[in-house]
Amino acid sequence: MLKQQLQFKLSQKLSPQQIQLMKLIQLPTQAFEQKLKQELEENPALESGKEETDSFDDDLADDYNEYDEYDNDTINADDINVDEYLSDDEIPEYRLQANNYSSDDDEKSVPYASGTSFTQHLRNQLNTFRLDEEAKEVAEFLVGSIDESGYIRRPLTDIMDDLAFTQNVFTDEQKIEEVLKIVQELDPAGVGARNLQECLLIQLKRKENSFAIRLAIEILEKSFEQFTKKHYKKLLQKFDVDEEALKEAILEIEKLNPKPGGSYAGNTKIVEHVVPDFAIKIVDGKLELTLNGRNAPELHVSREYNNMLQGYKNAKEKSKSQKDAVLFIKQKLDAAKWFIDAVKQRQQTLFVTMNSIMHYQEEYFLTGDERKLRPMILKDIADTIDMDVSTVSRVANSKYVDTPYGTKLVKEFFSESMKNEQGEDVSTREIKKILETVIEEEDKRKPLTDEKLAAILKEKGYPIARRTVAKYREQLDLPVARLRKKI
Repeated sequence: MLKQQLQFKLSQKLSPQQIQLMKLIQLPTQAFEQKLKQELEENPALESGKEETDSFDDDLADDYNEYDEYDNDTINADDINVDEYLSDDEIPEYRLQANNYSSDDDEKSVPYASGTSFTQHLRNQLNTFRLDEEAKEVAEFLVGSIDESGYIRRPLTDIMDDLAFTQNVFTDEQKIEEVLKIVQELDPAGVGARNLQECLLIQLKRKENSFAIRLAIEILEKSFEQFTKKHYKKLLQKFDVDEEALKEAILEIEKLNPKPGGSYAGNTKIVEHVVPDFAIKIVDGKLELTLNGRNAPELHVSREYNNMLQGYKNAKEKSKSQKDAVLFIKQKLDAAKWFIDAVKQRQQTLFVTMNSIMHYQEEYFLTGDERKLRPMILKDIADTIDMDVSTVSRVANSKYVDTPYGTKLVKEFFSESMKNEQGEDVSTREIKKILETVIEEEDKRKPLTDEKLAAILKEKGYPIARRTVAKYREQLDLPVARLRKKI
């Protein structure tokens, strides 16, 4: 038997406005701008640019309040289901047009060269070879299989199958291998290789014959693994040469291009450029923070919608279509007002958070010395500005700041702390910077092991374990001692 019962439940939920604000805060300037541009077209109740009269906001607010108060028998505001038109699918988000930018913001665009593609460049070269019909089709297919770096990553057996199924060309692996040798004669040198070893050998065999070149070819053909692992003593013994000869051969190999495709001038691709969200300048010895003008749009509610509400208010007889229209207008006006408030809160949150970070790391921003960075975690800033840690995280994520020392990712200023020998808290960034300097200044013939690096750091007043040194070294993208060795 079914039983009915009442149950009270207390739960905490975010309002649609809060969700909208959080989404806006985490967007960097470019994404924020694109979001506005996309969504403004979907809500005609929101407009950009300056209004014609300063009193419009007050007039609209009065009319809007009057609308809510009058004719309750015809339209009852309590009957409107707020959740239905505030859901993620129903609430449009809004955009800015170009006239919303700050007057002191320069419009910067990145020019891209147009020309022949890398693949077409290779196909044009094939026309200089005398090939029969089958070989030409195979060669063109191989060229089409070359990636941006200049490599053919697929096995020849797979290429043979694709030729049969897609081009109706039936051939064998030996024929493809022969045509591949022709493709590997194309420029830039090394193109069409199947791996790094083959790529380097192709380039070396095109160079002028000398003892260093011959030795380099022999090293790559017979001892490629030992070369990549820098087992120089084994190479000296195996090829019976002195250190000077081995050094010259290695120098020839280091001159080669491991990604020949990247050297082609016409191989252009769009690279997303960074637009700083903040700018920090030093004026008269003091720091000055500014927010990118693109984050401060001029938005207002459409005057036409206000006129529609006024017309509905003055109408003596109200049809069903008018009632439906006014409900739609109310929905759009609510969404527009909420969004404008969210944009203003976003501006304030971004500025307050970055301002707190700037003053917390004031010594660094004045000097540019990374060793001056103080230990700082999200909670330090959250406590200072009296906001939640998640809000600070959203501001720091994917945001950039233009400083006198270059454009930096905001989250790079956050770091954990460690205690030095004096018991003072120091930033892990400071330790990493010192570790990087020590490795740069080491004798490359006898690079320092992680254990020796730990001992040096301890002498400098930073007692950290060897495994911690290894972790910091990996974070700095520095190889182990053996791979840093040079002769």
